[in-house]
Amino acid sequence: MGAVHTKRFDPLLCDFEFPLSGTFHPAGFPLHLATNSRDVMEAAAESWNPFPRLFDTPPLEFRVLVEPAGELAAEPRFRKQRHILSFVSDAHNFATGDCSTLAANFHLSAATAADHACLRWFYLEALAYMLLTQRYVLSLHAACVARDGQGILICGKSAAGKSTLSFAAARAGFTYLADDCTWLQLNATAPIAIGKPHQVRFRQDAAQHFPEVAGYLARLRPNGKRSIELPTSLFPALHTASRCPVRLLVFPDRESGGPPRAERMVPDEVAELLLADLPSYGAEVNAMHEHTVHSLALLPAWRLHYRTLADAIRLLAGIAL
Repeated sequence: MGAVHTKRFDPLLCDFEFPLSGTFHPAGFPLHLATNSRDVMEAAAESWNPFPRLFDTPPLEFRVLVEPAGELAAEPRFRKQRHILSFVSDAHNFATGDCSTLAANFHLSAATAADHACLRWFYLEALAYMLLTQRYVLSLHAACVARDGQGILICGKSAAGKSTLSFAAARAGFTYLADDCTWLQLNATAPIAIGKPHQVRFRQDAAQHFPEVAGYLARLRPNGKRSIELPTSLFPALHTASRCPVRLLVFPDRESGGPPRAERMVPDEVAELLLADLPSYGAEVNAMHEHTVHSLALLPAWRLHYRTLADAIRLLAGIAL
């Protein structure tokens, strides 16, 4: 009997051919994306074109299938069991990521693909950075600036003043890397910070500190928070960098009384504060993250007590000498 070439039906869409593809570099790591949607390609470019390629690691592999049916995705449920990540909004908007292969499959509605903010925030960026944290980086809730090529992590919870202090420091001559999220390279011989220096984010009242921000409107982000997000190219006097070694850590404290001062912190306190702000990804990944945190905690760390940004910059400049 001769070979039979009848095309089989494909209810799982496993034989779907993606006509569009491209390579991007979130946080400097290669990511190859294939899709059938120009909206997806445009949104990926908005997210990641500003990043230079920093690392020669095997690429993340994204396959994004967009279909006409379905509404705009609501905020997904994010779950991880063993090595599988699941992002689920509804029957027409969901994705899975494999932490062992760093590959992800997306099935999204055309309405979600057309809303680039939603697509980027809830799916493309969320899954890319989640996969990177499983192998290559620790995502730290911290701003980062540098003096003479040596990084200073500005750590603390939301509303601690990290973004404001990082931009104020950049205006005062420090090099700007990141305003709210800094990635720390895993398995490095010394802590290396990776930033997002092409963007700066401000709270709605930022103009009272930075007159140059007046006139820019706050926008509602998909997570429900309002902020002013601007490219750092609008501020040509700023010096920026994509990565640097970390030299020290600071924890802003704008609320305490007394004179402006910098108080040295002990490693156990630093490690406890950093670990308390990290999600669990399972024992194996947690161990890598904790190793990096304990390396950071051995660096000089200071709590900055201040009322004004001018005092904060004087303190920061003093400990950065």
